Formats: sequence, C-alpha cells, structure tokens
Amino acid sequence: MTTSNKIKSYDLDYIWHPFTQMKDYLNEEPLVIENSDGVFLIDSDGNRYIDGVSSLWVNIHGHKVSKINSAIKKQVDKVAHSTLLGITNPSASLLAKKLIDISPKGLKKVFYSGDGASAVEVALKMAFQYWLIKGKSKKSKFVCLKGGYHGDTLGAVSVGGIDAFHSTFKPLLFESYQVSSYDSSDLTISELKTLFSEKADTVAALIIEPYVQAAGGIKVAKDGYLKEISKLCKKYDVLLILDEVATGFGRTGEMFACDHDNVTPDILVLGKGLTGGYLPLSATITTNQIFETFLGDHEEMKAFFHGHSYSGNPIACSAAIANLEIFEDEKTIIKAKTTIKIFEDELKEFSGLKHVSGIRNKGLMAGIDLKKDPKNDVSYELKDRISKKVCDIARREGVLIRPLGDTIVIMPPISIKQKELKKLTKSIYKSIKEATENES
Repeated sequence: MTTSNKIKSYDLDYIWHPFTQMKDYLNEEPLVIENSDGVFLIDSDGNRYIDGVSSLWVNIHGHKVSKINSAIKKQVDKVAHSTLLGITNPSASLLAKKLIDISPKGLKKVFYSGDGASAVEVALKMAFQYWLIKGKSKKSKFVCLKGGYHGDTLGAVSVGGIDAFHSTFKPLLFESYQVSSYDSSDLTISELKTLFSEKADTVAALIIEPYVQAAGGIKVAKDGYLKEISKLCKKYDVLLILDEVATGFGRTGEMFACDHDNVTPDILVLGKGLTGGYLPLSATITTNQIFETFLGDHEEMKAFFHGHSYSGNPIACSAAIANLEIFEDEKTIIKAKTTIKIFEDELKEFSGLKHVSGIRNKGLMAGIDLKKDPKNDVSYELKDRISKKVCDIARREGVLIRPLGDTIVIMPPISIKQKELKKLTKSIYKSIKEATENES
C-alpha cells in the first residue's frame, strides 16, 4: 500500500470529521491536502486548488508565508510553551500591545484563549461576573440574534440562533432572549428597543457578529446598523459583545467590522485569522472599566476564575505578531479595498444565473443563495444536495469551497491576486451553472 493510500485508509478507519455526515463521507475517497503555495492547497496527487474559503475562514495572507514561518521557527528554538497563570512570556506581552494598538479606542485588556468558541465563553462569563460584582445579580441574561453563531461549546450555543446546529442541544442550554436576524435589520432594532425598555434590568449583554452573520448564511446588515445598536446598549446599560471571530482581520475591508461605524464594544472577541491561519489562538479584549471591577483583595474572591492550558502560547502569539506585522508592512487593508472592488464586480455576474436567488457580500465575505425556482420562492430539497454538487464540480475546476446549506460561500485569503480571484469566481460561476441546470 502506498503512503497516500495508507493515509486515506487511516482517515476512513479512525477520524470522525466535524460538521460531516460520516455515512456519506465513508463512501467517498478522501481528499488529502499535503502541501500549499500561496492561495493554493495541493493534494497528495499534486493537484492544486484555490482555497476559496480560507481553510474555514482562518487564512489571511495565503499559505507558507515566510515571515510567519520564520517567527514560529525562531520561537520554537526558545520555548514552545509556558503557562500564563501568574507569569508571562515576551510573545504574549508584545502581541497584547499590538492588539490594543489596532483595536477600537477604549479597549485595554487582552485575555487569551485557544479558539473562537472559548473566547466567547470568556466574554459571557466575564459579563455575567461583572454585573454580579457590581451588585446587579438580576442582570444575568444574554440577548442574541436569530441566525447568529458564536461557536459550539454550550455557552456559545446558548447564544446561537441556528436551529440546524443548535436545536439538538437545547435541553443543555441556558435561556437567552433572541431577536430577529440581519436580513430584517429594522425589525431587529425595533425588537431590541422593546426588549431593552421592558427587561434591561435583567440583561447582562447583547452578543452579535458585527455586520455579517457568517455561519448563518453570510447575512449582511444595513449600513449604520451597528452604530444604532451601540447607542441602544449604552442607553439601557447593557454590555455590547462583538464577536469578530469571522469578520476580523480585514475580511470586511477594515481591520475589524466595527471600524466601519467607529464603534467600540465593551468586549471584543477575536479568533480565526489572528495567527494568519497558522495556529489556534483567540482573544477576548475588554475595557479598563470591566477589568478594574474584578480587582480586589484576595479574600474578596473577585478574580476571574477562568483559563486555558495554552493561554498565551508563545508559538501561537509569535505567529500572530508576524501576521499583524504583515498587515503593517504590506498595507494589507489598503490593498484589500481594491481586491474587494474587483470581487464585487465579479459577483454581479452571478445574478444572471436562473437558480441564484440572492447575492450578498461585505468585503471579501460573500454568500450566493441557490433555489430551485427563485421566482416562486421554491427551495431545493435536502435530498437534492445541490450545494454539494456545486462544490464537487468546483473541485474538478481546481477550487475548494464549502457551503452553508444552499448558500455557496466565497471567502478567499485577502491576499488573493486579481488573476486568482477571477479564476475562483469564474470557476464557481461555471460550477453553479452546471449543477443547477443539470437539475432542472
């Protein structure tokens, strides 16, 4: 048995893949990614694919980035890991300073975790304990949005709003207030006004994904939406938690989505692209006001009793520092604005496909909705597996994408070059056309 076949065999025999119906997966030959080159992933047979979803939205500058590679190698020669409980390390400290420098004005303290869901758990527990210490124990509920997604741990699921992902676990969850999603922005604002006016004394925080509900189907809010929400939270003394795990680090055309409205949240949650797509690392960033509330004598038991074994891991933090230095050195955000304009021009072409019912984007985050009969609002059935057919054809075209239901997601590395971007969009266009017209 060749090494490649052995890998495929071990995968089928021993791995349980996330968000995957394994009955289907076990009947297919695994795609084994062995190498990479810029925005391309390379399989065990040497085939090259444009990474059309940034390896689940984490890759920023492409793969095998020399500056990040060098930073990791340099750190490995010093120390791979040391705890952040009661001591520090240079990488964690330097990264914290860099994060505060680029974060919205007023954020001052960084708490490290390992992934987005963990960072959300930190934000929820932090907000809950903040009000408890301040003597407002009734403020213990959270408000979230339908269609929202904040991770798969139980606290994060409790403030999620996607039934397909979350309904199974409902008996395990704490109760939250839920308002309408971004596809009805005015209704969301109206519902929040009513909810806050009636129940603000029971609300600890509102948690939202600013401007784009990513896993909810790339739903995009109207311009100015976030500023309105921020004003409401301030008026009713409700903490605002912005989950920028998916939207952060240039995805929407600004460093953070909240920068579009110059909004400073009480708590900012970062993950995914923080290390440029190299290593697991997340951060929960908050204000001095919240941080100082937890200060007290030892016997007062005000400390934030939460932590992770790999909090502030030096290798991951070194990768993140290099990632942010690339933003500075290569003026990534400025360049991304040109890329976004080209991307938006390419997306207009999809409106000519008869089974495309909707196209949305914010920056380099885009969703293309497919329906069997858009004019009469007739959706495909689950058994049609239309989005999988699109992705299978795209793979043959040299593009790797992964859908959300019948929404085709396009979210390439923001470093993607014009030629590669056009190859990506034209391949997906062709794949949608072929898959849907064969179904008609």
